[in-house]
Amino acid sequence: MRSRLFAFLLCAVCALAFSASGTAQPKEKSKEKGKPNKLAKESSPYLLQHAYNPVEWYPWGPEAFERAKKEKKLIFLSIGYSACHWCHVMERESFSNAEIAKILNTNFVCIKVDREERPDVDEIYMTALQASDQQGGWPLSMFLTPEGKPIFGATYFPPEDKKVGEDTIPGFKTVLGKVIEFDKDRADLEAQAERIAKRTIEMLDANSRIVALVPIKRELVTGGVDAFDIDPEHGGTGNKRRDFRGTKFPRPPVWGFLLAQSKKPGNERLAKLTNTTLAKMLEGGIYDHLGGGFHRYSTERTWTVPHFEKMLYDNGQLVELYSEAHALDPRPEYKRVVAETLGFIKREMTAPEKGFYSALDADSNEKEGEFYVWTADEIKKVLGADADVALFKAVYGVTSPNFEEKFHILRLPKALSEIAKEQKLTEAELLAKLEPLKKKLFDVRAKRERPFLDTKIITAWNGQMIAGYAKAGEVFKEKAYTQAATDAADFVLTRMRDKDGRLLRIFAAPPGEKPTAKGAAFIDDYAYLIHGLLNLHDATGEQKWLDAAKQLTDLAVKHYGDAVGGGFFFTAADSEKLFARSKDSYDGVQPSGNSQMARNLLRLGVKLKDDSYRDRGIRTVKSFSLALSTNPTSMPLMLRTLDELLDAAGEPDKSAQKDNPKPKKPKESADVVTPKLTLDAPKDGKRTFALALTVEAPWHLYANPVGSEMLIESQTEVIVYVGGKKVEAKVEYPKGKELTDSTGSKYFVYEGSATIRGTFPTGGGEVEVRVKLNACKEGLCLPPSELKLK
Repeated sequence: MRSRLFAFLLCAVCALAFSASGTAQPKEKSKEKGKPNKLAKESSPYLLQHAYNPVEWYPWGPEAFERAKKEKKLIFLSIGYSACHWCHVMERESFSNAEIAKILNTNFVCIKVDREERPDVDEIYMTALQASDQQGGWPLSMFLTPEGKPIFGATYFPPEDKKVGEDTIPGFKTVLGKVIEFDKDRADLEAQAERIAKRTIEMLDANSRIVALVPIKRELVTGGVDAFDIDPEHGGTGNKRRDFRGTKFPRPPVWGFLLAQSKKPGNERLAKLTNTTLAKMLEGGIYDHLGGGFHRYSTERTWTVPHFEKMLYDNGQLVELYSEAHALDPRPEYKRVVAETLGFIKREMTAPEKGFYSALDADSNEKEGEFYVWTADEIKKVLGADADVALFKAVYGVTSPNFEEKFHILRLPKALSEIAKEQKLTEAELLAKLEPLKKKLFDVRAKRERPFLDTKIITAWNGQMIAGYAKAGEVFKEKAYTQAATDAADFVLTRMRDKDGRLLRIFAAPPGEKPTAKGAAFIDDYAYLIHGLLNLHDATGEQKWLDAAKQLTDLAVKHYGDAVGGGFFFTAADSEKLFARSKDSYDGVQPSGNSQMARNLLRLGVKLKDDSYRDRGIRTVKSFSLALSTNPTSMPLMLRTLDELLDAAGEPDKSAQKDNPKPKKPKESADVVTPKLTLDAPKDGKRTFALALTVEAPWHLYANPVGSEMLIESQTEVIVYVGGKKVEAKVEYPKGKELTDSTGSKYFVYEGSATIRGTFPTGGGEVEVRVKLNACKEGLCLPPSELKLK
């Protein structure tokens, strides 16, 4: 009963956070500094933002856990980062609230974590949140046993109960009260924590097992290309069934992979979609048209309204992406966006030591985006002359407000070349006219209260910025870009390693002290820096960068490599032991350490003419072949690596795979489903098929239609290919069995067996029927699968 109450409570809170995430909330005024807590001696800017909260925060470490065990208290864990808008909101609303602080201090040991300093802690507990069927995000709020096992969690909590429509969403004070009440039966909570911890470990292990079952071959690459739904109008990936509504992240690993694929014969449509995406991102409000650089992501389909953080890792990767795009298809807008973005990095994100700072906040003066947005009157006042105002408004779409009903986010409503034609100017002439107008606005903007700058230097992100600078230097033959990459690489290699040559994670300082390097590195620190060094070797030909890349690779293999299963663990073998040890595998906005290391190893093998590096790279790819087969959109950089491997050496695995028995303990949806495909002979230019799915008890599949908006992405779906090309098929799904969940919502499932029938046009080549499915039972869902039947 208690688990159900927790789930209901947290689903409601997550729904509230999600519904609010697209709007900037009014902020409370900053509180006066009170008594410092234990975070006051930390070097993380995010932790220091909480150093004067009345909450008795501890940094992550043994002191907090020892106190929790001694006093038999649960732990409240809060994870965020300095540029996180909703982290700031919760800090002001709840962690600065004396009443809430008293409840926390009396009943819990409170730990605050900067996810950028400790991504290992963040990944473990974010996975635990998802294992509890909750939506992930930051701030991450998690309740733990004194041993660190996750009981349950959510993201943002409002301080008080809140009415949303006809429902009342419980606030943080109410949630804390419920936890205190349930803690009277600690055994029940500990049992729940054991279940979630076990499920977390299974999820972390899901993508890197059963290595031999899936051969690495070209079909994995082509299947991966087909798996991405790309918005044909505004670019970017999303949910086609929802008309691509919702947030859009740039996800450079996706576009690096698709850009490379788009240049292959027969991929003209993909090339158009890829170019549309690159164009719409640089034209949209996600790009800073006055100061250069990209914001975090778009809150809606058109790339107009961003979350206004500027992260180093986004900009480093996007500089590399647009440089690669220019090398394949030279366009002046690609060159311009690289130059402007690197101008921003040099001006605002480069440390005196030549490394790069981490992030610029979304907020200034406690309002999200205030630094970047304009009213029409402000623009008129700054520019003065009517002709200048009219030109600027026409170019940047200043018509009706597009932010909070009164502000304008500058964006290009169409390509600059088209706007130039409308103005009867060449593109160069238009840019020359705009330059002094942009400078006037930029100078006025510079006098506003600036967003908070996170000055910690992170090895991994510096590696990505080095890679971007080096690639830009190589493509545009610009020595200043290459020199910036050289300076940063020298800094990291000389100032951010220990006496044994191993990398450290962070270069930062507590208040009043000089910055120093600290903290054990993670596999992404090695992977991204090695990538940057290899790009720098490409740009300069200097042997020292190749030598440094080899040395760091050898250290990564020694301390992070999995000698049994292949691939790399996120933490070193001698690092702090958490309740689980993960292998990161998701290429999100940043690639996973495993995908990046696989590509590094293949590149290093070629450069060194040493097959041992290439072989380890192949083994890393193989260790994630299951994920490439069942969920290819999760690993685009690994797909790119596989494609480069196949291009260079042919398909390395040609062996036919024998049928494998179902595992006794299912690890993914395919493990509990037996498919059988029957094809009829062609007739009148069409063929029909019947796909019988037998589902092991007590599992079920979500029917099509599933009958619930929340489950639409999990419903069973069949797609037909002929000769490797997707064809339009008329598919008839059986009606599912109706179920009702604990909240009264109805949905439909397939139990036992179900037969899906369809008709498709005949054509030359092999017929392949693919079915996407998700198997669940009471309280548990397996990772989704895609079955391919020929």
